[in-house]
Amino acid sequence: MDNLFGELRLGHLRLAPLGARRRTKVTASQAAAEYTGRWGWAVAVVARATGTAPAACHCGTARCAAPGLHPVPGGEATERTADAEGSVLFPTGRAFDVLDVPEQAGLQALVRLERMGTQVGPVLAAPTGRMHFLVAPGTARRLPDLLYRMGWDDAALDLTCHGEGNYVAAPPTVLPGLGPVRWLRRPTRDNAGCPPEARLLLGTLAYACHRGRERTAEPAWMAS
Repeated sequence: MDNLFGELRLGHLRLAPLGARRRTKVTASQAAAEYTGRWGWAVAVVARATGTAPAACHCGTARCAAPGLHPVPGGEATERTADAEGSVLFPTGRAFDVLDVPEQAGLQALVRLERMGTQVGPVLAAPTGRMHFLVAPGTARRLPDLLYRMGWDDAALDLTCHGEGNYVAAPPTVLPGLGPVRWLRRPTRDNAGCPPEARLLLGTLAYACHRGRERTAEPAWMAS
């Protein structure tokens, strides 16, 4: 499955183009079998949504990583076991949690982390303009304390973490009206079963998010 999603170069990063034609179309059931059989991850395959993406997900989470696709407590579950035209979701909080940051900050952090030799785990690029870094489970619960210890507890950061009870859309899922979810860094034998501890990535991600917010707030003549 590693070579089925296409790629786009951004500097030395590799991103999948939204409009690229795939050499081989991967179905949701094939992808789910890969994720569970090869990496041992829990997955949910749900009915593919139609129409345009909702302005806000029915779960009420401001930064939902699977908008409009996942079941919610008390609602009608749409989970299926083999829907070739469905969407694939990772239930977070099991094999991994997911750090969620803006795409630009995530790209900058990824470059810096890899230059420093930090072992980054799998990374997803969502068509919502967000990047998702897979990290050790339990991170969502410990995130406030981790940020406090790093001195970021009082900063307004566009950085969240998806943990137990949340879902993240996975390739080859297409978010209605937006485009496909892509792997920016694919899982490997080394990191699929043992994603990195969040503390190894969090300082760099927090700084990139902080700088991105500062630049957004700068007057146009200063930002240019």
